[in-house]
Amino acid sequence: MSKFAEPMTRLIDQLKKLPGVGSKSAQRLAFHILRSSEDDAEALASAIRDVKANLRLCSICNNITDVDPCVYCSSATRNQKLICVVEEATNIAAVEKTRHFNGVYHVLHGSLSPLHGIGPEQLRIANLLSRVAKNETEEVILATNPTVEGEATATYLAQQLKRQGLRVTRIAMGIPVGSDIEYTDEVTMLKAMEGRRDL
Repeated sequence: MSKFAEPMTRLIDQLKKLPGVGSKSAQRLAFHILRSSEDDAEALASAIRDVKANLRLCSICNNITDVDPCVYCSSATRNQKLICVVEEATNIAAVEKTRHFNGVYHVLHGSLSPLHGIGPEQLRIANLLSRVAKNETEEVILATNPTVEGEATATYLAQQLKRQGLRVTRIAMGIPVGSDIEYTDEVTMLKAMEGRRDL
């Protein structure tokens, strides 16, 4: 195994901690940083410091933001009575890409997973329940991932929210646009059949 100078080894070790970055990718990134100009390297280090120093969770929806409340919660043009619940802040971008959702969000920062010790207490569920109790929420859309954990989270939330008399909906799931039905697995096909609608 090659031996790198101690600062390079430290950088590679830190880069390997990033999700999806293995040893080879970490080495490539480290050598790219080494070959970068002093200004580029400083800009990267500064951006990392700024993220840690200036970003926090929105006090209303738990989105990652630099202002509190975040741009969605403080917007006068968004429907504050329509809340879309997502697992991670990164999921908001997928919903926003549609340009058809004009409500607000609530970020759970994970999903229920008893096998990994993640219960309702570890997620941002309590402030969702108090949030809908305080304002005049008309509908909560559950947009958790179509995984076992995401489904369990949606089911749990639906039970909790329906006790408060709220309309609770789940995003539709099924066959992706542009794919072939012939290659669809049975669970996806079942979800597509369950989510069918009138034309």
